[in-house]
Amino acid sequence: MITGHVFIATSLDGFIARKDGKIDWLLSRDDPNEDHGYRDFIRDIDGLVMGRGSFETAVASEPWPYDKPVVVLSKTLASSPVPNHLTGRVRFVDMTPAATMKMLAMEGWRRAYVDGGQIVQSFLREGLIADMVITQVPVLIGEGRPLFGPVARDIPLIHVATKAFPSGLVQSLYRREA
Repeated sequence: MITGHVFIATSLDGFIARKDGKIDWLLSRDDPNEDHGYRDFIRDIDGLVMGRGSFETAVASEPWPYDKPVVVLSKTLASSPVPNHLTGRVRFVDMTPAATMKMLAMEGWRRAYVDGGQIVQSFLREGLIADMVITQVPVLIGEGRPLFGPVARDIPLIHVATKAFPSGLVQSLYRREA
């Protein structure tokens, strides 16, 4: 069975990006001497599922930041060709979270990294997230794109651990309650 996993950073006031999608507030706090566990997290991931906004941010990075397959859920991009330099590494689909996970399970995926605010929200609403590593960055940006949005019912979580880093980042792991 395939499971969805989140590894994401937010501002202290809960935003993953500014309204325009910029993450300068996050990048300015990046400390190359501090391991926040991403390498360990990604090692056991089969691939990524992200939305158009996350894809557009990632594709602007040089070089392409992922060595795992990426599925981009987007009605807008689904009929567009993948950029030549990402052929075979990225695909665009217009599918629901459940249909996407079913497709990936049939392809042999066990663990999918789910990234991007709206995508994380939709996967949470459909009960497709097993756990979340959320790193809070000590900055208030006032407004932006929130990590969480409306839910039809409570989504109970179990707090597993919290770790503070010398840079001031605070990271917590939550698992979905069974």
